[in-house]
Amino acid sequence: MNRRTIPLLLVLACSLPGCVTPLSSVQKSEYGALAARGMIVEEKDPKLAAALGILPGGGSFYTGEIGLGIVNLAAWPYSILWDPISGADAARKINFYATLAALEARREKEIKQLDRQLEDGQMDQAIYLKRKREIEDKYSVDSGN
Repeated sequence: MNRRTIPLLLVLACSLPGCVTPLSSVQKSEYGALAARGMIVEEKDPKLAAALGILPGGGSFYTGEIGLGIVNLAAWPYSILWDPISGADAARKINFYATLAALEARREKEIKQLDRQLEDGQMDQAIYLKRKREIEDKYSVDSGN
C-alpha cells in the first residue's frame, strides 16, 4: 500500500453512510449521568469493541459498521490507529440510543399503569399528578437522581 492510498482510504471511510461519529458533548454528559445511575443498556461492550479494533476492521464489524470495517480491513495495519477508538465510540453510541429507547418504553409503561389507576378511581387527580411527576423525574436523562 503506497502513501497516497492511506489518505484516500481515510477520506472514503469518513464519507461512508453510517460512518461513526462520536457522541456529542451533551450526549456524553447524559451518557455519564445514566452510567452513574446504573441505567445504561449495554448492547455492545466498548472495551471489547476497542480490543477488536486491533484486528483488521474488527471494531467496526463488531459494532455493525460494515462499510467502515471493509475500509479498515483494507487499511490494516494503519487502521489500528483509529479503529479501536471508533469501535469504542460506536459501541457507546449504540448503548446510548438503546438506553434512551428502553427508558422511554419503561416510562410509557409506568404512565399507562398510572393512567389506568386514575381511570379506575384508585387515586385522585392530585396523587396522580404527583406520581406522574415522580415517574418523569425517574426517567429523565438529565436528572441527577
